[in-house]
Amino acid sequence: MCTAITYTTKDHYFGRTLDLERTYEERVTVTLRNYELRFRKKDSINQHYAMIGMATVMEGYPLYYEAANECGLAMAALNFPGNAFYAPEAEGKDNIAPFEFIPWILAQCKNLAQARELLARINLCEEHFSKELPLSPLHWIIADKEGAITVEPLQDGLHIHENPVGVLTNNPTFDYHMTHLSDYRNLTPNPSENRFGEIALAMYSRGMGGIGLPGDLSSASRFVRAAFVKLNSVAGNSENESVSQFFHILGAVEQTRGCARMPDGSYEITAYTSCINLDKGIYYYTTYENRGISAVDLHRCDLDGAGLYLYPLEKTLQIVRQN
Repeated sequence: MCTAITYTTKDHYFGRTLDLERTYEERVTVTLRNYELRFRKKDSINQHYAMIGMATVMEGYPLYYEAANECGLAMAALNFPGNAFYAPEAEGKDNIAPFEFIPWILAQCKNLAQARELLARINLCEEHFSKELPLSPLHWIIADKEGAITVEPLQDGLHIHENPVGVLTNNPTFDYHMTHLSDYRNLTPNPSENRFGEIALAMYSRGMGGIGLPGDLSSASRFVRAAFVKLNSVAGNSENESVSQFFHILGAVEQTRGCARMPDGSYEITAYTSCINLDKGIYYYTTYENRGISAVDLHRCDLDGAGLYLYPLEKTLQIVRQN
């Protein structure tokens, strides 16, 4: 399972946790402007916006988990089992496989307005990458510097929701998560008020305004917790302050090995956490093994090239020893 958020200080940020029990040799991947992006049911795109994100590259194709393009439009795919429905190929539609969805949008759109135009014509069709790599059930958050939307392929069609909180997790559907937030509208970062009749009750601890904030690892609870922490977050405007705060926000929903056991005995962990500066095109990340922040700058690459830049993850913990 996973959590994705948007965040704004002086600049605009987008990122996610990837929570899985295994990894797939993912790397920070830059797709250059002239790299041929092939699509199963549509013509290839040979000239497009450059993009940066985390991907597993198979048969030369970047299977992005999340990415942002050079214009500041970003997307992330999150697990959506039991709800995601991919339709048969439809005449008169842009038939796009789910694994092609992120490149399809980010290659052609510079903002949410343009993305909405493509979404009006799209059909997310049931097209597996290969026999060895079947489709994953997914939904998506798409964001630019002005806002965010959630895209959910359900059995009754493609649902597009405004996402005013800039948060996405997993099941249930997005409309449930937004309704569920109302159960926590009493939470506050301020000291709690005593409303328990006329009995004098002491405030014995700081943070009591947040009593009731869910702390478990379920997707519904992570949605509430991420929204509360993000919307009440206070950070400076410098890049270091903003990036540090972003990782602190997602730290509230990280998964620790041993706390979410799978049926096969493995454990789901936060394999990595990402943060993309949408204004500068810088991709920051940490891994489960390495809490230090690593960075790849899109604009330090030759964007007019025709290939992929692949950056292996820095997983070795760097400890600064002071004596």
